[in-house]
Amino acid sequence: MRKKIAIIGDNFMLPQVFRTEIEKVSRGDLDIRTLQTAWPDEPMEFGNPALGLDKVKEYFGHPDEIVDFIGDAEILVTQLAPLSEAMMRRLPALRLVAVSRGGPINIDMVAARAHRITVVNVPGRNATAVAEFTLGAILAETRLIRVGHEALRKGEWRGDLYRADRTGRELNEMTVGVIGYGNIGTKVVRLLRAFGCHVLVCDPYVQLSAEDRNAGVELVALDDLLARSDVVTLHSRVTEETRGLIGKDTIARMKPGAILINSSRGPLVDEKALLEKLRTGTLIAGLDVYVQEPLPANHPLRTLPNTVLTPHLGYCAGEVYAQFYGQSIENIIAFLDGKPIRVLNPEALRSA
Repeated sequence: MRKKIAIIGDNFMLPQVFRTEIEKVSRGDLDIRTLQTAWPDEPMEFGNPALGLDKVKEYFGHPDEIVDFIGDAEILVTQLAPLSEAMMRRLPALRLVAVSRGGPINIDMVAARAHRITVVNVPGRNATAVAEFTLGAILAETRLIRVGHEALRKGEWRGDLYRADRTGRELNEMTVGVIGYGNIGTKVVRLLRAFGCHVLVCDPYVQLSAEDRNAGVELVALDDLLARSDVVTLHSRVTEETRGLIGKDTIARMKPGAILINSSRGPLVDEKALLEKLRTGTLIAGLDVYVQEPLPANHPLRTLPNTVLTPHLGYCAGEVYAQFYGQSIENIIAFLDGKPIRVLNPEALRSA
């Protein structure tokens, strides 16, 4: 019997590439259908109770259209298509969902287990890309790249930035705090060590590697990290425990003039509290993610001089494609061949 596979991609995760790669390595007779949606040219959504999608987030597509396309397929490959409990009831043939992202937050995982649908993801697919982007964001602030660039765009030559009391700082004289020691956080630590800075890590669910411990990296409590760090960079996933982790009280514990980098998820930061602190001029923020995306045109973050803002670019790099195509297809072929697959481990999602 022909195995039926539905691939719902977009302008980032190209469905035709998935199809081609699956057909290259599959030895079976497959019936593959593909759908390419408009993301990221059109924004994703973050939960819609009216459509029964209150238990999923960061998704793209209407439930009825998604269900109609999947139909009697046994395997779904996607990055952003939502899958709620109500949708699963309408898809009795569905047995495997391959989500080409680090966390399958567009899938109701509790319902998937109840419906005996296996969900696999691609943890760490973008770890190197995000880690490198994070270092770029840090350097843009510590070496005054953003400030100098903006001045020259306005026709100003900021000679005052040479002053001893205003000049940028080298990372090797700074302490950087990394919150979250998962796939991305560990790579960020490795890059920071190469710059010679002192690194602090906060993650209550892990132990440091022997290599990092021997290099002088410290595992500390959150309050200690905030009080000592010149730069704080976030690499945790959003859970009930971490939502709003950086809020009014925690921001107040940061050093005057500290830099906050968020290339993880917007809800880790209380934006209202962040705005209040930024307006005092005693904090600098490098933000790649936001509570609402796209960031509204009238959002006050856009007007503040002590921010560098990017449109969720951290994970976008050419090599990421090979990672998520390869790992997803490996699981699909294993499923088709009746071999063990790498099943999602919820505990691995505490840190990005």
